[in-house]
Order: sequence, then C-alpha cells, then structure tokens
Amino acid sequence: MKSTQAVLDRPVISPTRLLEAPLPQLLAEVGAELVDSRITDAAFTGAAVVADGRVLLSMPPGRPEWERDAVARALLGDVLRVPLPPLPSPYTLTEL
Repeated sequence: MKSTQAVLDRPVISPTRLLEAPLPQLLAEVGAELVDSRITDAAFTGAAVVADGRVLLSMPPGRPEWERDAVARALLGDVLRVPLPPLPSPYTLTEL
C-alpha cells in the first residue's frame, strides 16, 4: 500500500470547487471512486479509504441523495486536506 502522499500529490482543489462542482465530475477530476458499502448500521454514513494511490469512498446505499453528496464531499475534502467547515450535527468525521 502506498502512502497518502500519492493522493495528496493530486491537483489542488479549492473549497469552492469541492462544494460546487458536480459530484461525478469532481470524483473523476481527483481519481476517486464512490461505491456502495455493505455496512447497514444506521449510524454509518461512509468511509474514505486510501490504498495504492487511489481514493475509495464507501457509502451505504439507500440514503438520501443530499446526504450521500454532502458526506462524499466532506470525506473527499478530508482526504485531500481541503479546509471545510465542520459537518452539521449529527455528522462527524473520524480518522482511523
């Protein structure tokens, strides 16, 4: 597994771009992929995994589109170190 440096070497994304670009375009631009998770716990909203220089966003299916969009952008911003305001309650980002 490569370090997160390969991910951080991607083009710099501004907070405005991260929040306003269409999500599919944004994911393609930074080489990230959004996949459905098999985790069904209601408290789980998603995870970002960095492996082999790739960013994989894993999120439960069936959630509202606005939630998937917001959480995907927050996870991607966290991985790419884009400064963003915190997510509203009850959402939190935890780094493991």
